Amino acid sequence: MKTRKLLSVAFMALLFGATSFAQKSVMVGGAAMYPTKNIVENAVNSKDHTTLVAAVQTAGLVETLQSKGPFTVFAPTNAAFDKLPMGTVETLLMPENLKMLQTILTYHVVSGKMNAMDIAKAIKMGKGKATLNTVSGGTLTAWMKGKNLYITDENGGKSKVTIADVNQSNGVIHVIDAVVLPKK
Repeated sequence: MKTRKLLSVAFMALLFGATSFAQKSVMVGGAAMYPTKNIVENAVNSKDHTTLVAAVQTAGLVETLQSKGPFTVFAPTNAAFDKLPMGTVETLLMPENLKMLQTILTYHVVSGKMNAMDIAKAIKMGKGKATLNTVSGGTLTAWMKGKNLYITDENGGKSKVTIADVNQSNGVIHVIDAVVLPKK
């Protein structure tokens, strides 16, 4: 009896381990994003997210995004930051604008892990829209157009999810094509 119990526990551990390895790495910015690494460990390897990584480092949020989480991060690419008015990124990176930078970055983060299917279910339950509460205290609105997932900020700015479900050990990243901004 003891042996059977031990074997069933071992089988369950093996099964659980196999399912966690079933999550595939996704290529983002020319680098594999491994589901066994945390958000920061993966993001630093993406050549498309150097501006975001620099901003997270400047804002002192590295430790937070390396913590257990889980987090859902809507990660703007370098091209997304380039869409902001000239000089905006440089201004935000100044020490006197630290609080504003932290607010903007945490506006891109939702507590908990929400993959694209979870967000789609929330949109369906919300009759076409889902409100996502951000870590900064603001809200994002998720919606779909065809099979594409979009996020709208509190100012009406829209961002398309270009790569969904980049699984991390402490959450999930959805790559977006525009920076979303909290209410002015």
